[in-house]
Amino acid sequence: MVRRNDERRSSLVDAAIEVLAREGARGLTFRAVDTEAGVPAGTASNYFANRDDLLTQAGSRVYQRLQPDDAEYARQRTAGRDRATYTELMRGVVGRVAGFRTGYLALLELRLEATRRPELRTVLTERVRADIDANVAYHEASGLPGDATGVKLLILALNWLIVEQLTLPDVFTEAEREALVAAAVERIVGEGE
Repeated sequence: MVRRNDERRSSLVDAAIEVLAREGARGLTFRAVDTEAGVPAGTASNYFANRDDLLTQAGSRVYQRLQPDDAEYARQRTAGRDRATYTELMRGVVGRVAGFRTGYLALLELRLEATRRPELRTVLTERVRADIDANVAYHEASGLPGDATGVKLLILALNWLIVEQLTLPDVFTEAEREALVAAAVERIVGEGE
């Protein structure tokens, strides 16, 4: 019984992500989530204490779904430790995040909503800070070129590239995006590494 409830909760949170991406935070209602998930009316309200709870859990779920799988982690551990490998790693990150379009758009909606909801802002701030710290720690342990500041600069640069790709996909061609990722790594990591 508990497993079924966990599956239903995950299904509802995934539905909330889809609603956020399509309708924005103002369109996120329990009724909209129930409809998106294809469950009886009132189901979401049985799983979430309130709308803030649903918003927070949607944000957490996006981050869960954006994590690389075990095969990707294994590939990263056996890859080279040079700028070319770093570039491919960053291309993979951009591709994985952009590949979960509704998740990233939902995160953008959550960030906007966090400007109006202090509790959500606190949760997202903690989550994003933890994500940055984990990326820096992974980078430092990996032996890849560059430093913590470079990792943070790449996060900032590539996040906006992803926003462009998802919201205005015709601004840059795929080839331009690939070249921009390579240029960002080259310029931020430096020529000598």
